[in-house]
Amino acid sequence: MNSSIVLGIIWHLIGAASAACFYAPFKQVKKWSWETMWSLGGFFSWIILPWAVSYILLPDFWAYYGSFSFATLLPIFLFGAMWGIGNINYGLTMRYLGMSLGIGIAIGITLIIGTLMTPILQGKIDMLFGTAGGQLTLLGVFVAVIGVGVVSYAGYLKEKALGIKAEEFNLKKGLILAVMCGVFSAGMSFAMSAAVPMHEAARALGIDPLYVALPSYVVIMGGGAIVNLGFCFIRLATRKSISLRADMSVTKSLLLTNIMFSIIAGVMWYLQFFFYAWGHASIPIKYDYMSWMLHMSFYVLCGGIVGLILKEWTGVGKKPVRILIIGGLIIILAANIVGLGLAL
Repeated sequence: MNSSIVLGIIWHLIGAASAACFYAPFKQVKKWSWETMWSLGGFFSWIILPWAVSYILLPDFWAYYGSFSFATLLPIFLFGAMWGIGNINYGLTMRYLGMSLGIGIAIGITLIIGTLMTPILQGKIDMLFGTAGGQLTLLGVFVAVIGVGVVSYAGYLKEKALGIKAEEFNLKKGLILAVMCGVFSAGMSFAMSAAVPMHEAARALGIDPLYVALPSYVVIMGGGAIVNLGFCFIRLATRKSISLRADMSVTKSLLLTNIMFSIIAGVMWYLQFFFYAWGHASIPIKYDYMSWMLHMSFYVLCGGIVGLILKEWTGVGKKPVRILIIGGLIIILAANIVGLGLAL
């Protein structure tokens, strides 16, 4: 396995770690509705940061985006919106199934769809099934799904031991939403594939290969922002139980604290895809669809590690922790199998 691939896997691990930690600052937000803090954090992660980073990177910001046709930008934007729908369904899945079961189903589905559908859309299906490297990466995907399932089962045992239940447990609704979340969240993988012309144009401008995907986030996350912010604003305007005015009427010190923690969460959310772009750039282009598998499996792995660090597993007994560790080792094994496949 060459050093570039190893470095790419490490970048994906760092990005996933940021994703696993991003919600921690939100937990410090007090007396605000979820919609308000999510909108503020999202505004920074989906709009402010992508635009600011791209403005710094590009020699001529407006000329770069103006060089692409509507037909090129539209699918990128729509796949971004698709990913945004997946974000909303993710939260609703947790509501009806709980964290462990919801994550296991949603992440498992998006890992499979985002990884396998991308090469199909790119016309690389023969390479995926007909080459030794492709077959080995497929094996890695299969092992990763097993790892996600094992970690999710550990989470289920943890929730059971602590007496944690979903807010409004509903298996039928939860399963439908989990499947929708898994399908729509894969939009990010599809968007990155559709944005290859943007990456190539950025490379032609002399931008470092590690950064060539970042300008495309203006379009991708723009699609996600419209869906997420629209959903939040509609709820703030129509729900009697929540109010933006009430959220803004808290004490000045609490207002500033909430703003700060929401922005920190938004920055951490953006950083996952900042490092995702670095990892994506380090993976051989013929296997670039494996970036999504690495990101999602590492996300589950890092989520378990963060939980251990924050002592969320205290008092659950040895069995759930032991199963969590086994699941984490399976995911690490999957990453190594994929890495070997990428090297062939």
